[in-house]
Amino acid sequence: MSRHTAEIAWHRHDAAFTDKRYSRAHKWSFDGGAVVPGSSSPHVVRVPWSDPSAVDPEEAFVASLSSCHMLWFLSLAARDGYVVDSYVDHAEGEMKDGWIAVVTLKPVVAFSGEKVPTDAELERLHHEAHGECFLARSVKSEIRVEGSWRY
Repeated sequence: MSRHTAEIAWHRHDAAFTDKRYSRAHKWSFDGGAVVPGSSSPHVVRVPWSDPSAVDPEEAFVASLSSCHMLWFLSLAARDGYVVDSYVDHAEGEMKDGWIAVVTLKPVVAFSGEKVPTDAELERLHHEAHGECFLARSVKSEIRVEGSWRY
């Protein structure tokens, strides 16, 4: 069993709080030293009480799913002898009835070398990456892959 930790820290400072006019800005700190500014989404809590330049939990959720899928895809592509030059995903999460019901991954993958996957092989790699992704297996959201590739 492995444990994954993060420290989430928020401070009221001089805001009254009970009037709900307090900043939702906070910090996410990770064991490797990375510190990420966090906030509520401006779609949920309007500015100035949210910070649109910070990462909100919904964005982080989508990014985590995309990152996990990508890391598995890269591992599986390397295992199968494909050379991946780049992988860029413009992932989107769709909020419905108070939860992120659908996450759509839109990876564009560039390959080089002698061995380049066919469309069927690419679909298999994405399907296998989805099945291996720890986070995808941990959520009830539908995860779609609308990928493309080039070489």
